[in-house]
Amino acid sequence: MTAFQGLYALLAGSADRAPDRIAVEEREGAAIRYGELLHLAGRLSAWLDAVGVEPGDRVGIYLHKTIDSVASIFGILARGAAYVPIDPLAPMGRNAYILHDCQVKALVVERQFADAARAELGRLGFEIPFLILDSVGGGRGLDAALVGHNAAAAIAAAPAPTDLAYVLYTSGSTGLPKGVMLSHENARCFIDWCSDIFQPSADDRFSSHAPFHFDLSILDIYVPLKHGATLVLIGEQLGKDPPHLAEFIAQRRVSIWYSAPSILRMLVEQGQLDAYDWSALRLVLFAGEVFPVKHLRAIKALWPHPRYFNLFGPTETNVCTWYEVPPEIPPDRTDPYPIGKVCGHYRARVVDQAGTPAADGSEGELCIAGPGIMQGYWNLPDRNAEVFIVDPDGTRWYRTGDVVLPHPDGNYRFLGRRDRMIKKRGYRVELGEIEAALYRHPDVKEAAVIASTVAEDVHVRAFVSAKAGGRLSIIALKQFCARELPLYMVPDTFTFFDSLPKTSTDKVDYQALKTRSPA
Repeated sequence: MTAFQGLYALLAGSADRAPDRIAVEEREGAAIRYGELLHLAGRLSAWLDAVGVEPGDRVGIYLHKTIDSVASIFGILARGAAYVPIDPLAPMGRNAYILHDCQVKALVVERQFADAARAELGRLGFEIPFLILDSVGGGRGLDAALVGHNAAAAIAAAPAPTDLAYVLYTSGSTGLPKGVMLSHENARCFIDWCSDIFQPSADDRFSSHAPFHFDLSILDIYVPLKHGATLVLIGEQLGKDPPHLAEFIAQRRVSIWYSAPSILRMLVEQGQLDAYDWSALRLVLFAGEVFPVKHLRAIKALWPHPRYFNLFGPTETNVCTWYEVPPEIPPDRTDPYPIGKVCGHYRARVVDQAGTPAADGSEGELCIAGPGIMQGYWNLPDRNAEVFIVDPDGTRWYRTGDVVLPHPDGNYRFLGRRDRMIKKRGYRVELGEIEAALYRHPDVKEAAVIASTVAEDVHVRAFVSAKAGGRLSIIALKQFCARELPLYMVPDTFTFFDSLPKTSTDKVDYQALKTRSPA
C-alpha cells in the first residue's frame, strides 16, 4: 500500500521527475523551474524551523500573488505547518483579526504591509516573527530575504492525512471572517478527482486567476504542479483588465482556464476575444456563482472549441458537484444549467429545514459527506455544531446552505441559498429566482437582489447594470418582471450601477449593496 503523500510531495515529485521544466510563470516574463521552486521552498522551511515554527502551527502569507507567494506556500507545507493566505487588498484591521484569530506563529510579508501589520497586531498584544520581503516577483524577494538559510534538514516528516494544510477565511454571518480548516486529505481527494476528470498533462498551461485566499486557487496551484505542468499567474490588476487579460491568455497559450463566471462575462464584453488565436484552450472551468445562460452562450460563441464545466461547491467542500455544459446551447434556453452530479469522492443528501432527509424528488438543502469535507471552522465550536449532521455510524454531513432540486438523472438544479430565502406577503421568495428573471432581460448586464425591512414590511431591492450603461426604464423593468415572476416577487426598488460592486473573489458584494440607501 502506497504511503499517503501530502501537498508538498506533489511539488517534490514533479521536481524529481523534471527539475528543469518551468513550474510557474508571471506576467512580466519571470519564471521558475521545478527544481528551483523546490529549493526556494526548502530554504523558507529552514527559516521557519529557525524561528520556532513546529509542524501543525499556522503561518501567514501577506503577499501579492507572485512566484514568491507560491514558494512561500510550499515552504510552509515543507515545514509541516499550515498556511493562512491574507488578502493584500483587504483592510489591515480585518487581516490583523485573521492572523490573531488563527494564532499564526510567523508571517511572510511584503515590506509595504509590514509596519502597519506589526502595529495592528501589537494593538492586539500579538507578537510573532516576520520574514519581510522588500519586493516580490520572480522569487527574487523571497530569495533575498532568506540569505543565509539553506534547505538542510528543514523538511518535516510526511504529514498524516488529517493534518491541517491551510486555513481559508470567508465572510461570516456575525460580521467577522471565519476560518475554514482543510487537511491534506481534504485537498488531495479533490486534486486527485480533478486529475481523473480533466486528464491534465505536463504540456498543459493552467491559469491562476483566483487570489490565493479563494478556494478556486486549490485547483489552480496543485493540479498543474502535481502533473509537472505550468502555472501561469494572473495578478490582481491584470485579472480585472479585460483587454490586456485576453491578450495575455492568448499569448501565454493557456490550455485550462478557471474563474468565476463574472470574469468570463467581462472578457466577452470588453476583451475583444475575436482578435486572438484560442487554439491552445481546451478546458474552461467556472465556479463561484450562477452563470446566466445568455452570458455562457456568448463565451461559447467566441470560444467554441473547449469543453466547459460548471464546478459547484462552497469553500467547506471545495467542488462537490460538477456538470459538463453541452456543446450546443438551444437558442430558446433561458434557465441556468444544473450544478450536476455529486463528485466521486462524495455522497449527497437532500434534507428539509429540520435536517431530516427530504422525500424523493423534493427540493431541500444539499448536504455532503466524504473525505473532502472541511475539518471545521477555526475556534467556532458552536458554528461547527450547527453545520454538521452526524449519523449514528459517525458519518458527518455538511449542510451547505444551498437549496437544490434533484433530477431523476442524478443531476441537481440549484434553486438558491437557504439564507437568501425570505417571506413576503406570506409567500416564500428566493432572491436568486428574481435575479435569474432580471438576467433574462435583453438589456441587463448584471443583476443582484437583496431584501430589507422597511416599517416592518419586507422590501425587495434590485441592483442592475445595463449593457449600454446608464439607467433603464423602471416602469419597463417592472412590467418585464411582472411577466416573468409572480407579482409578490417583483422588486420594490431599482438602483442602477455602471458595474455592480465585487468582492476580492469577483463575486457580487452583497454586503456593499446592503449599505446603499433605498432608491
